[in-house]
Amino acid sequence: MKVSNLIICSMVLLFSVSFAHADALKMSTTTSTKASGLLDVLLPVFEKDTGIKVKVIAKGTGAAIRDGVDGNVDVIFVHAKKREQEFVKDGYGTKRYAVMHNDFIIIGPKSDPAGIKGSKNVMDALNKIAASGAHFVSRGDDSGTHTKEQFLWSNTKVKLVKKTMKVSKKGKIKNVTSKHPVFAKGNYYSIGQGMGKALIYAEQKQCYVITDRGTYIKFKHGRKSGLDLEIMCEGDTNLNNPYGIIPINPKKHSHTNYSSAKVFANWMVNKKAQSLINSYKLIGKQLFYPDAAK
Repeated sequence: MKVSNLIICSMVLLFSVSFAHADALKMSTTTSTKASGLLDVLLPVFEKDTGIKVKVIAKGTGAAIRDGVDGNVDVIFVHAKKREQEFVKDGYGTKRYAVMHNDFIIIGPKSDPAGIKGSKNVMDALNKIAASGAHFVSRGDDSGTHTKEQFLWSNTKVKLVKKTMKVSKKGKIKNVTSKHPVFAKGNYYSIGQGMGKALIYAEQKQCYVITDRGTYIKFKHGRKSGLDLEIMCEGDTNLNNPYGIIPINPKKHSHTNYSSAKVFANWMVNKKAQSLINSYKLIGKQLFYPDAAK
C-alpha cells in the first residue's frame, strides 16, 4: 500500500512539475517578431518538441528590455545589440544568443523630394533628407528601430538637439529622451508609436521613414490596401538588424523560470529552428536570415 501511494504521489508530482514547466515561460519581444508571423511558425514546433508553452508579450525593444530588468519575464527576444550586450554586462541576462538578422531600409514617397532613391549610403541619404526640407517621421518610442535611427543620425552631419516627450504604452505614460535632427524646414515628426502606425503616418503625410524590411513587406505586399511608399535606400551595412535572445539571470530574479528560458534559447539556435527561420517567407519574400550557424 505504501509503495502504491508512493507511486501515485510521484506521478502527481511529475505531472505538476511538467504542467508548471509547460506554462511558465514568459517572453517579452519586439513587435516585428510577432507581427511578421515568424513566431506563429516557431512556437508551435518548440512546444511540440519540449512541452513548453511560451506566453508572448510584444512591445518595443526598450520596453522589452525593461521587462527583463524588472524581472517581469523569463526571456527577452529583441534587436538592439549594444543594449543587449549592456543588459548582459549589467547582470540582468546570462548570455546573448545570436539568432537571426534582417535589415532596415529607408522608404519614402515616389516623388522622392530629397533625391535619394537608389542610395547605398544611409548617412548621405539622411543628410540629404534633412537638408532638403522633406518630411521624415520617427517612431520615437525607444524601440530597437528608434535606437538604430538614433545611431544613424548621430553619424551624420546634421545638428541634433535633445528632447524629451511623453509616450503612452498600454495606458502607461513614460518619458523618452532622444536626439532629434534639426531639419531645414522643421519637418521631423517624432510620434511615439509602433512601426505599423509610423508607416501609416508616413504614407498619409508622404514622409521618409526608417523601417525593418519585414514590416515593410507585410504592409506593402501583405495587405489589400498596400502601401504607397517605395524603398529609397538599402544595402548599407549600417542598416543591418541583428536579433538576440537572452534568458533572465536567476541571480537577479530568482523567481524567473531560467531552466525553460535556457531550453528555449538553445532550441532557437539549433539546426531545426534555424532552418525554419531561413525558410520563412511572406508573399514569397524572405524576412529573416539565421545567424547561429556563424
